[in-house]
Amino acid sequence: MAKVKETPFVCHIFVCTHDRGEGETSCGGNDSKLVRKLLKEEAAVRDWKKQVRVSQSGCLGPCDEGPNVMIYPQKIWFSGVSANDVKQIISAVEEIIKKQ
Repeated sequence: MAKVKETPFVCHIFVCTHDRGEGETSCGGNDSKLVRKLLKEEAAVRDWKKQVRVSQSGCLGPCDEGPNVMIYPQKIWFSGVSANDVKQIISAVEEIIKKQ
């Protein structure tokens, strides 16, 4: 039987890196891997290891609007994300952490 636990993280950032292949619009066909890398670096600089987890995910759904980033469980969704949007995402996470 599966063990049930509470997550130790204040929030979990999921970055879709799914690539649907040539000719198909998808998050993985854009900057999603770079976005994930930059988010992980920013989280490390801020020493958020125990509070925030940055993970890649499979398809989150709206591929045509990607890359997509979801902050969970706060229900915050970013679409059309590029490396230039990392500061905005980090700012949203900072606000979440301040409220804890």
